[in-house]
Amino acid sequence: MSLDAPTLDHPITARWPAQHPDRVQLYSWPTPNGIKVSAMLEETGLSYEPHLVSLSGDQMTPEFLSLNPNNKIPAIIDPNGPDGRPLGLFESGAILIYLADKTGMFLPSGGARYETIQWLMFQIGGVGPMFGQIGYFNKFAGREIEDRRPLTRYVNEAKRLLGVLDARLDGRDWMMGEYTIADMALWPWVRGLEGYEALDLVEFERFANVKAWLARALARPASQAALNIPDKTLA
Repeated sequence: MSLDAPTLDHPITARWPAQHPDRVQLYSWPTPNGIKVSAMLEETGLSYEPHLVSLSGDQMTPEFLSLNPNNKIPAIIDPNGPDGRPLGLFESGAILIYLADKTGMFLPSGGARYETIQWLMFQIGGVGPMFGQIGYFNKFAGREIEDRRPLTRYVNEAKRLLGVLDARLDGRDWMMGEYTIADMALWPWVRGLEGYEALDLVEFERFANVKAWLARALARPASQAALNIPDKTLA
């Protein structure tokens, strides 16, 4: 979605004013999908301004919907987009690719570019939805459902996906050998299993390569910073 107007004129700024309109504007909450983009912004060193979008209703306001009609975080506005024009984007995977192209970082060229995007799509189409359902059925409202078949289905699928990751990481520090947006997309969701109280359910200790990779990812200063961006204490 291209924006013809300057950043300050966008409807979203009526609710979240830009104090630094020359910077990338980030509208987010530190869920796994939000952390992905915060980590990328921290890793690249791009100047940005975070805005806290509470998931208790902010995402349904007309101002937020003016940027993301799908009412999901994260979303961004880059005031210095292609051809020097502002650009608004939603969908975390699209934002990661855009920021990688903008900076020339964390997305290799040639065939490796498409292989990296392949693993990014693996997260978007598999890991995110399946792990998120575990959170719903194991920790949140879905835990009240007496029928355990949905939870069993998602737990089994999570184990399968963790097995795919574990095999990929055999002999590799990172998904592509070097740290890329594929890792940035995946590790917040794998980390999320602990928050969903599901580590034992998915038998996480079995996946030694994934466990070591997650520890490496979390040791990165940008990753640690991203866990608290935007600052939830300001809600």
